[in-house]
This record gives sequence, C-alpha cells and structure tokens, in this order.
Amino acid sequence: MIDTVRQTIVPQTPDVDVTAYADPMFTSVIGQFLLDNYKLWLLGIGLVVLLVAWLPLLLKKLPLSLPIIFVGMGMAIFAWTPLAQFSPHPVESPVLIEKASEFIVIVSLMGAGLKIGRPLSWRGWNLTIRLLAIVMPLTILFIALSGLWILGLPLASALLLGACLAPTDPVLASDVQIERPDSEDSDEARFALTSEAGLNDALAFPFVHLALAASAASLTGGVLAEWLWHDVAWRLGVGALVGAFGGWLLGQIIYRLPQDTRLSRTGDGFIALGATLAIYALTEFAHGYGFLAVFIAGLILRRSAEGDDFNSELHDFADETERLVMMVLLVLFGGMLTGGELLSDIGWTNILIAALVLLVIRPVIGYFALAGIDRHPLEKFVIAFFGIRGLGSVYYLAFGLNHGDFPMQHTLWETLGLIVLGSILLHGLTVTPIMRHLTKRIYGKDD
Repeated sequence: MIDTVRQTIVPQTPDVDVTAYADPMFTSVIGQFLLDNYKLWLLGIGLVVLLVAWLPLLLKKLPLSLPIIFVGMGMAIFAWTPLAQFSPHPVESPVLIEKASEFIVIVSLMGAGLKIGRPLSWRGWNLTIRLLAIVMPLTILFIALSGLWILGLPLASALLLGACLAPTDPVLASDVQIERPDSEDSDEARFALTSEAGLNDALAFPFVHLALAASAASLTGGVLAEWLWHDVAWRLGVGALVGAFGGWLLGQIIYRLPQDTRLSRTGDGFIALGATLAIYALTEFAHGYGFLAVFIAGLILRRSAEGDDFNSELHDFADETERLVMMVLLVLFGGMLTGGELLSDIGWTNILIAALVLLVIRPVIGYFALAGIDRHPLEKFVIAFFGIRGLGSVYYLAFGLNHGDFPMQHTLWETLGLIVLGSILLHGLTVTPIMRHLTKRIYGKDD
C-alpha cells in the first residue's frame, strides 16, 4: 500500500519528459520569432545584464529593490501585444517553471552558506532555531487553515499552499541578509534571516511531501509513519550527511592539497557552481534533500579556510550567477502577471489571504516566537516582518503540482502569484529605510 502510494505521489524526476509539456507549433513560433529578431534580442539582453550590475549602485539609497524593477520590466514587455502571446503561464509550462526556479534556489543556498562564518552552537543560532522550530510549522498551519476556510481548498491543496508559502526566500532576500563572506555577521537580524532562508527551504520539503501523500490517499497511520521515516528522517539525514561530507571534501581539495595542485590556485569562482550542482545531484540520487545539502556544504566549505580570499571568489561567482538568473525569472514572472493574465481572476478571498500571510501570520508569529530573547524590539520586528516570499515558493508549488493531483490549481497559482508580488512590493519598498534605521540605531554603524 505504502509503496504504491509513494510511486504515485513521488515519481522520479529524471523520468519527466519535458517535451511532453511543450506544444511543437508554439515552440516553433517562438524559435522563428527569436531568429527574426536576433540582434534586437542581443541588444535587449545586453542592456538588462548591464542593469543587473549598475542598478544596485543607484538603488542603494532609494526605497526600491532589483526585484521590483525587473518584475515591472517583465510586466511592461509582455503587455506589448506582439510579445503577449509568448508570456509564460505556470499551469501551461509546469516543468519549465519547476526546473528554472529549482536552479536559482540551489545557487542561492550555496551562496547563503558561504556567507556565514559563525560556528554552530545553541546560543549562537538561537534565533534561527526558533524561526525554524516555531515560526515555520505554525506558519504552515495557519496558512493551511486560511486556505481551507477562506479559499475553500481541499485539505491536500491547503497543506501544499502552507508548505509553499512558509519558507523565507533565499533569492529575493539579499537586501536583508549578510552581504559578503568578509563582512561582519554580528548583526543579529541579518544573520537570523540569512540562516533561516538557508535552512527552511529544505525543512519545508517534508510538508510538501505530506501534501502529496494527502493528495494520493488518506493520511492513515501507516502513511504518516512512512512519511516520518522516509520524507522526514531519511531525506533530511541524507541531505545533512552528503552536504557535510561534500563540503569537507571540497575544502580539502580546494585548500588542503599540496600547494601546486589545490583548486584555490586557479582563482576560478565558477568552482562554486560546479560544487553546487554536483552536491545537489548526488544528494537527490540518494533520495535526500539537495537544498539542505548545498547550504550545509557552503557552511562547511566556508569554515575550511576561514579568512581565505578565495572564499570571496566563490561567493561572488555564486552571487553573480544568482542575480543573472533572478533577472530572467523575475522578468518572466512579470510576464505571467500581464501577458499570462495570472491575476485576472483574483477576488477578495485571494487578497485577504495575501494580507494575512504578509501582514499578520508571519509577522505576529515571528515576533512572539522571539519572546524572552534579549534583543531590541526593533530587531525582533525586522526579523519577524521580513519573511520574504519569492521564487522558492514558486518552485515548491510547481514541484507539488507536477508530482501530485491537486484540485483548484489555478486558485493556488493565483494566490501564490499575488503573495509573491505583494512581498516584492511591500518588502522591496520598505527594506532600505528600515534596514538603514536598524543599522544606525541598534548596531551603531553607517551604511
């Protein structure tokens, strides 16, 4: 029984035929359009890449963020009638959405791990532990209940929505995270949000699998026992072990081999990308959580040679790759909103859910979960408020819908799209003034 359920809800990813989801006529039309406007596309891509590098300098003092700019660009580009027909829609391109968002999340998680130099300890990671052990499960619970009562979702779909929207996004949260490996990470708010984003993307995965189990069968004692063993204990354990060993082994190869053979001599930051992909794939082959493995590998790799300049090289390449891919995906997300008409059917129930998630559930639970910790109230507010939702949530929903049978898929995508857009706007407009105020008032530092 359990094996049958597992084969139903968790087919192996390599068996997915991407071409089965593509309309040959549609792809041929896109190909011809790209060829006919090849030089124009080169110009547009070149200008956008230059903006990726230049805009952070312009936006440093302004209440704006890169995600806002690129989502706005995507909305404008695909609102143009000749391009509207090429705008993506997640229901029509589920595998493409899943794989693209998966790639940027794993690159972002490796970068997050490389930023953190704080040794593992209960006291040093106390804030992170509370965010993971208290805030995330309660957030899943209350979002799922809201989906049941307000949107009228079935149990499995409501649970999937809660699991998708609980994690703090590692991709879009760069403005509230530790900036670089060589920067100070004593700012508790930045450390807490960086470490939370690095870990809760993996820790939400068991709840996605629980939603998959609920979509295929009733949650009987046998199904729950199998879920606890395979999707919680085994997958988390394998992810942690492969990540720790992979990070240690890479550290030896990069920093500990004889001087003339160690990888750090190359100065090639793209080693970070190779390490990310290799560790992620190996973990997934072993049926572990690759998200957890790449983050832990980044932590261990950073600790292998504390203070070595090559740490910054690795992080910088991961960061640059992340920003470029983020730009593309956010432009496409903007296209979903206009040309794809993702939000065309939203109603007051979707808006109410979005307001609850962004303004009530995460901030309130987050703030009270930090009670008893001797930190300034403003610092606790920042940690609770900036639970940014983004491309990680997109990945989880695409993964769930591609591997299970969930009713009301359009409602799920509309609600998630509205919440991600709301998070990009709300947190993007407030992050600069709030973080500047926190830095000056609490930490006594200037920007």
